[in-house]
Amino acid sequence: MTSLGILAELEAGMAELSTPMRVYVAVGRFTEPDPDLPELAARIRTLLATIAADDSWRRFLPGYSPPSVPEICAALETVETHGAASFLAQVAAVDLVWPSYRHLPVETAERAADRVVSLLGSTASWWTNHDAECGAVNGLTPLFDSLLAGTDGEHFTLALQIADD
Repeated sequence: MTSLGILAELEAGMAELSTPMRVYVAVGRFTEPDPDLPELAARIRTLLATIAADDSWRRFLPGYSPPSVPEICAALETVETHGAASFLAQVAAVDLVWPSYRHLPVETAERAADRVVSLLGSTASWWTNHDAECGAVNGLTPLFDSLLAGTDGEHFTLALQIADD
């Protein structure tokens, strides 16, 4: 599959995982040579700025400015590729505040997440703002948020659920 074909498939898969005003997604291709975590963090920062500018969230985020790229890098923990699909499905489907509430049917989220992870491949790198060791979350906003970001070194995907209490 060509790079543009992969990008189109990633866009379709991530669009399935998006929920208005709750789960924001971004997909793209890097333009920088040899992109790494700082380039991915810059894309995360752009997504955070988009959320902060959204009319739905602006009142909850007065004066909010997304963290700097180094601060975002410091907030991220790696996720093993074998766990990325289930984590992505959870970010898209399970509400952060009310875990019994579903933003998407679990089957829909699992199918789309499996496809996205498969498209990025087994050598993709994945990061989250969750500390798997202790279960803590390194919040990227002053609200509840959960991020999963992945890249194959050419393409990237971001999914961020945001919730107020």
